Amino acid sequence: MTRLSQKSPEWTGFQESRPYGAKYDLRTDFVMVYGLSDDLPERIEGWRKAGYTIHLMTGVSWGEYQDYLYGRFDGRSHWDEAQMDRKGKYVQHGPDVPYMVPTIAFADYLAAHLKKAVDCGVEAIHLEEPEFWAQSGYSEAFRREWLTFYGEEWIPPHSSPDAQYRASKLKAVMYYRALDRLCSQLKDYSLVTYGRTIRFYVPTHSLINYTQWRIISPEALLVNMPACDGFIAQIWTGTARTPNIYQGIRRERTFETAYLEYGIMQELTRGTGREMWFLHDPIEDNPRYTWSDYRRNYRATVTASLLHPGVKQYEVCPWPYRVFEGSYPKEDGTGKEPLPGEYGTVLLTVMNVLRDMHSHEEIAEGEGREAIYTRGIGLCLANSAMFQRGDVLADDESSAFKYDGTDTSEVLPEAQRELLDWSAFYGLALPLVKKGIPLRPVQLDNLLAFPGYLEGYRVLLLSYEFMKPEHPGLHQVLAQWVREGGILLYYGDGTDPFHEVSEWWNRSSGSRTYERPEHHLFEALGLGREPAEGDHPAGAGALRYRRIHPAAFARTKEGAGLVAEDVRWALERRGEEEEYRESGLLRIQRGPYVIAHALDETETGEPPVLQGPFLDLFEADLPVVASVKLQPGEDALLYDLAYERREPFGSDDCGESGGAGIDEAGLNTPAVLVSSSRVRNERRGEGRLFFHSEAPAGLTVSTRIRSASAPLRITAEQRSAGLAGAGDRAAEEGAGGNVESQKTGRDERGSSSVPVEVASAYDPASATLLLRYPGIPEGVRLVVEWPSPI
Repeated sequence: MTRLSQKSPEWTGFQESRPYGAKYDLRTDFVMVYGLSDDLPERIEGWRKAGYTIHLMTGVSWGEYQDYLYGRFDGRSHWDEAQMDRKGKYVQHGPDVPYMVPTIAFADYLAAHLKKAVDCGVEAIHLEEPEFWAQSGYSEAFRREWLTFYGEEWIPPHSSPDAQYRASKLKAVMYYRALDRLCSQLKDYSLVTYGRTIRFYVPTHSLINYTQWRIISPEALLVNMPACDGFIAQIWTGTARTPNIYQGIRRERTFETAYLEYGIMQELTRGTGREMWFLHDPIEDNPRYTWSDYRRNYRATVTASLLHPGVKQYEVCPWPYRVFEGSYPKEDGTGKEPLPGEYGTVLLTVMNVLRDMHSHEEIAEGEGREAIYTRGIGLCLANSAMFQRGDVLADDESSAFKYDGTDTSEVLPEAQRELLDWSAFYGLALPLVKKGIPLRPVQLDNLLAFPGYLEGYRVLLLSYEFMKPEHPGLHQVLAQWVREGGILLYYGDGTDPFHEVSEWWNRSSGSRTYERPEHHLFEALGLGREPAEGDHPAGAGALRYRRIHPAAFARTKEGAGLVAEDVRWALERRGEEEEYRESGLLRIQRGPYVIAHALDETETGEPPVLQGPFLDLFEADLPVVASVKLQPGEDALLYDLAYERREPFGSDDCGESGGAGIDEAGLNTPAVLVSSSRVRNERRGEGRLFFHSEAPAGLTVSTRIRSASAPLRITAEQRSAGLAGAGDRAAEEGAGGNVESQKTGRDERGSSSVPVEVASAYDPASATLLLRYPGIPEGVRLVVEWPSPI
């Protein structure tokens, strides 16, 4: 299944609210110009002149919408539509910037402003972060929506689990309605007015993060929205460093949390043909950390995302201005310092490697190495997990609890920290990830949307102690999967007060009323409503039922071990006991790129050693290393020098001829292997290698080239004619460029050029050449010459 395609590839992009700037011109495929301010046309034009495909991004739940709030838009104040908590306080993103209740009037207001973006010719619009806080639901606008939706007077959400569940469910529906209305209306406006299509995307946090932070969003509902073209998975250090508990220890586990977050996000597009970009942030929203902290966590999130090979598009940086021109605390606490130059080079390397990732598929485990992972294990998670996170306390002291990652969780009272831990989920997830089992979160809601959604899964973990099934048909799908050979591990002691909410399993007055939703599941499996705790065959599969709340598994080492033992038993039950494997390393290879994380808090013996030779892409000078020994908690992003690359770096920037590539000469062919710049128009001919290198100003570019011998000469120069689009560059370089014109400093069309200093180092052992030169957004044209044709 495919959707409308773009005019040009959009593998990487970034969002920025500021006008064009050379120091944060990342040379990606597209830019998301942020916000609907009056200078939008000028900002769009600045980025368009720099050669970018233009998207727009704006907040759909908060923003600089004072003209709407204060009545300047339509003559009526709309502060009654600001989200409000039970104390009567507005829930705010910033001063005078409340989170909004997504009324029809607010959607129409946004549509009026978004039409201006369509008028400016943007190719896509991103409506980010549809967020309704669990603590809210007390504004006059929400009370009106309750009456319309439920046909009864509003009930305070904190008055009961049922009221809280229903309020949260309505919040998700309201944002679905607003997004559907906006996307459909603006697509129609663009077609009618300009005869062109426009795409709509929803940048959103993961279901895991929204549930943990106690925010309601449409999430899985958007799978069934026709006007939605895809998503950006907003996962970064700020979301992934939220503490959780494993073996009784509460701490940050950025890699593991990010790995699970990216995993659940890809379920929003699996099987739909829609696009998904994974986001990374070199820093985060909390400005109180040091560059070394940001760097360590950035590496963890990048590694976690790349371990999911089904996604190949990336938002490489939100707000690059704050990264490349911002300053953050020094290690010794004596002030602030700007971005370290070496870290800046690493960032550019990673960003350009991300753009190259689409050219490569995962190399299967059996191709040259043993199968080392336990595949086909899933943990079910449903949208309804967000509906169980609201305040149901008679005391309102904790009702203002709002955690968004911009402050440390250590400031929270213990009761609020325990709620933030969300141990019912992590108690099942972390014991498996920590054993090196590539656990996949499974979007339970999708079972009814896609036939065969569970294909490839052998074992599923499920609990209704932190979520509920929103449709009885889900159990028919699960039961069929079990009868066909799947093993279901169910955990729950029935103590969750949300079992009593008025939903399909207990609304009937007849015989088909169930005290808890799992009773219906067990009945669908042919086991009766309340089977004994233990193991039960069902067709070719089986159920293991433990009457234990899943949060208990987070508290002790023994509890974590029990979850892993259950998975081992499940594979034994299928006759696949030899396929249960534990590992201290999560590792895959995508083409030449080796991605690995050494797990900590695990007992796996000696630290793993990856045998090269490799280029270390997390280091600024792309060093050649024979092997890499990973200590617990460390990450690796490596280029395998033994890999015979068939496509050039940045292959779709090389014109119709396919670029330099690799010919029959194989590893002796000169070619760009990796660069911290965007490489365009790579060509070879007559003992020369030509390419065009673009990068932000003020940083040093590292480029590593395959070279069978030391070069005779390296020429580099900058054109002074301004930025050019990709089409102009292709025409300019032709089939290899004009070397004579480069020597004279003037091209065949008369444009002047400026020499650029290049430092080089040849490594005969790896047959590679390192080039280091300044980043220039307009581009540096490089020619590498050898003594004789290669």
